[in-house]
This record gives sequence, structure tokens and C-alpha cells, in this order.
Amino acid sequence: MTIFYDLKQLEKPLKNPVLTIGNFDGVHKGHLALFDQVKERAEFLGGQSVVITFEPHPIKIIKPGNGPPLITLTQQKLRLIDAAGIDVIFCLTFSKQFAAISARDFVEKILVDRIGIKEIVVGYDYTFGRNREGNIEFLKEMGSLSGFAVHVLEQVLIDQTPVSSTSIRNMVREGNLSEAKMLLGRDYQICGTVVKGKNRGGRLLGFPTANLQLVDELTPKLGVYAVEVLIDDQAYYGLTNIGYNPTFENHHFSVETHILDFSKDLLGETIRVNFIERLRDEKTFASIEDLSEQIGKDVLRARELFSKLNGCK
Repeated sequence: MTIFYDLKQLEKPLKNPVLTIGNFDGVHKGHLALFDQVKERAEFLGGQSVVITFEPHPIKIIKPGNGPPLITLTQQKLRLIDAAGIDVIFCLTFSKQFAAISARDFVEKILVDRIGIKEIVVGYDYTFGRNREGNIEFLKEMGSLSGFAVHVLEQVLIDQTPVSSTSIRNMVREGNLSEAKMLLGRDYQICGTVVKGKNRGGRLLGFPTANLQLVDELTPKLGVYAVEVLIDDQAYYGLTNIGYNPTFENHHFSVETHILDFSKDLLGETIRVNFIERLRDEKTFASIEDLSEQIGKDVLRARELFSKLNGCK
């Protein structure tokens, strides 16, 4: 895979490029369907499959302060697009200047002259250019004039649920991780750096935790979750609590992960956490002993879940 962060890096047009364009937050099954058609058409033409995406999210520039919390930050998004088998990615900076480019100039100067487009695959509701003045009808007109084909993919449904980034955000916020996984095609993941905590997990409760300073913008609903923890690409099972530790004073928001059968010091390490299933709400307990007893029950329940998951593999 080749990544361009600036169109000026492209010295000459690509070889018979077939491309799709979008923010692709989440890289969900709807996006993957677009990528599959791009790859299929590129293979047919003996060309390159191409994705054009943007950083930051266009809404954050067009309507500052109103951008949605991202499902996937840029580096994770690029990893997922790469894993989907795309040949070339343009990850372009979205600025006020970029937003001011007309739909016609975007097609003529960027897609045709710079990239050398042969075909484009877009979703059923695709718009582009200054003030979203470009739509599918306009794109087809430009294709007829400039000699490239336009393919339109209809909305992807799973169990009658439209696959969209908005739907997935809502599911994650509500703690419906199994539903979110259905649309994403994978477990929802957060990433963070392990920082020094209050040292209550091991010292007071008997369950040491890694306290995460998140890089992600979208956090699941408060509560306790069964999770898979990725450390240097090695997978471990664990439990993550998202919340304010109401049993203790000084209630600060935290994301704490207890990794099963693990004792290494992770301070300063960056880890990824895949959310498998929500176990319960965060609760206030009458005593530290009651909280410790509940965590023990959570661990047993999580181990049973992991055992069932391994039995299905």
C-alpha cells in the first residue's frame, strides 16, 4: 500500500485508477462494500484501487465544534483501509481552502488531471465540492465529458439496519457492542497510553488495573465490559471499567483495564482494547469489600464468556 498525504507527492497519474472518496469513519461494512467494488473494477482494468479520505473530519472545519466523535482516528482508519486490500490511499488535509474547491475543479483538476481517474465508486447519497454542490448526477455528467465511469452502490443493510457511522456511534454510546460489531465487522476498539493511577486496583481490591489516557474520541457507555487487550500485537483477555469510581471519593472519569493472568508493568505503554460484551452498569458499593467481591464475580463471568468464545473457534 502507498499513502499520499499531499497531492503534490504524486508525480504522475496512477495506472488505470478506480477510486472511492469519503471520510470512512469506522471503516464499517458499508465502506468495505465500496472497497470491494473498487478492487473488483481495478482488477478488471489491470489498474490500481484507490481511496481518498480526509483529516480532520470535514464537519470539524465546515462547522467547528460540531464534528462527531470519531469511531476511528486517522492511523487506525489507515490501518483498516490497508487491511481491506487497497493499493493507494490519499489522506488529504481538509482545510477551509480545500472546502472552497468547486465540484467541477475537484473533478477536473484533482480526479482527472492529477490522479488520472478511470472509474469511481460512490455511495447512493454521495455529495462533494464547495457547499456540497456536486452530486451523483453531476458526477455522471463529468464522467461522460472526461471519459470515466461512475458506479453507485446502494445502501447496505444488515438485518434491516442501515450500516452507517451514525448508527454505530449511537450503538457504542448505548453500550450495544454486539450490535455495533455486526455493522463494523469487528469489535469496537479504543487505544490509549497506560498512566499512573490511584493504585487502588491491586492494593485495595486485589485486581490491578491499567489506567488508560485515551486518544479516542468515542467511549462506550459507562459500565464494566469483557474485553480483549492487545499489547505489542499479543492478545490477552480482561475487563474494563468505564466510569467515575463512585465507591471512592474524588470521582474522576477513568478507563481502567484488569488484564487476566498478567503481571507485567505497562506504565507508558500504548495498548488497544477491543470491547466484546457489556457485563453490567457501574455501581456504588457500600464498602471496598463489596466492590472487590463484585469484581471477583465479574471476572468469573468474563472467564465463562471467553471460554465459550474459544469453544466456538
